[in-house]
Amino acid sequence: MAAHVTSQADPRQWGAHEYFKGASNARMAHRAGAGLRGFRGAARRVGVIDAGSPAPSPSPSSSALAPFRFPAFRAIWIANLASNMGSMIQSVAAAWLMTELTPSHQFVALVQASASIPIMLLGIFAGAIADNFDRRRVMLAAQSAMLVVSAALTVTTWIGAMSPVLLLCFTLAVGCGTALNAPAWQASVRLQVGHEHLPQAIALNTIAFNLARSVGPALGGLLISLTGPAPAFALNALSYVALILVLLRWRPDITPPKRTPILAAIATGMRFCAQSDPLRRILARGLVFGLGAASFQALLPSLVRDRLHGTEIVYGLCLAAFGAGSICAALGIGAMRRRWGSETVVGASALIFAAALIPVAVTRSLPLLLVASFVTGAMWVSTLTTLNVAMQLRSPESILGRCLSIYQAVTFGGMALGAYLLGLVADLWSLPVALFAAAAWLALSAPALRIFAPMPGRDEGRVLP
Repeated sequence: MAAHVTSQADPRQWGAHEYFKGASNARMAHRAGAGLRGFRGAARRVGVIDAGSPAPSPSPSSSALAPFRFPAFRAIWIANLASNMGSMIQSVAAAWLMTELTPSHQFVALVQASASIPIMLLGIFAGAIADNFDRRRVMLAAQSAMLVVSAALTVTTWIGAMSPVLLLCFTLAVGCGTALNAPAWQASVRLQVGHEHLPQAIALNTIAFNLARSVGPALGGLLISLTGPAPAFALNALSYVALILVLLRWRPDITPPKRTPILAAIATGMRFCAQSDPLRRILARGLVFGLGAASFQALLPSLVRDRLHGTEIVYGLCLAAFGAGSICAALGIGAMRRRWGSETVVGASALIFAAALIPVAVTRSLPLLLVASFVTGAMWVSTLTTLNVAMQLRSPESILGRCLSIYQAVTFGGMALGAYLLGLVADLWSLPVALFAAAAWLALSAPALRIFAPMPGRDEGRVLP
């Protein structure tokens, strides 16, 4: 069903000419350039192409920073960085607050799962909504809803009315907003940059997320230790405002989408993914990786509290190390895919992730846990970025939101199920047993998937939108 790529698309059809009303492109370019020179040399390595096998080096036009030439992408990227920072601070506060509310490992792991379950259950509907309505308006609705929920979470915590079940309800509500936002957000990248810059734009968005993941948890841990969780929740609520304002100013030149009944639209997306052999293999890799890789983040609060007897600051430092590893991987993932191919990158990442879980399970050393956090963060991003790029390059524009929502539902569904099961194992047996189980799953599945569900080749199944 999918045609192979035979030519390059004209960047203008992808919104390269979009602008913010009243903004000077030259002035914005000057400001962005000044802020980006510091990491230009390192980030140049982010320039990525999807590669099932080694490919030639990209041309200068495929520079890693090329997406920043587009005012829409540049402004949204900066605002999204601020929003992600707030989200990371809130996630640290919620996870640590749960350790104070209950000693149950399963409840602590469910904080992670509750953020993923809505993506699994609602993501496919959100993908159909993203393809049937103006994606900018969908994102505005989702961001506004998360702002309201975060404000309510702040007030509830401030007055001391929080309970474990109520905290899970709030994290579920935020997860519903994320589920609605994610397909529209990812599909809108094509509206912000030229088609030839899409992989670089995805990688830069990954860097923004992981910059926030590096700094946000440490700031969150410090803030919680000084003021408690309520101010951390309030700061996250404020972080939504910047992105909402930028989205209000963004005026993409688009053709109104042709609306179809939601259930029929979902069926179309599912049918395409089911009939596309490359997409089926990508989805299988996301599901299997999510089941095992969810273990580290889901059980990390319990590891810090019960095995290290650490504080919220220690927990924040571990998440910061995870984010630092993610950034390093995002900077080099393009070069790694070009050199070794996506199959090698995804398979090796799963094996290295599994290996990093072993010392965490058998020791109580903080330095070792920080190193493991760094390594698992790098492998996490190496896998998910590779899968995301592979999915986007093989999904037609008309059903892109649905294809991405199916990918997210499968991958995050695996994470939610993995977090629940491994939390249950930790409660029934012990934290080390749960970590050993996750490591065994990743280590055994990697070679099996190389045989039964290999990553698509570089040009296999790629389509022009």
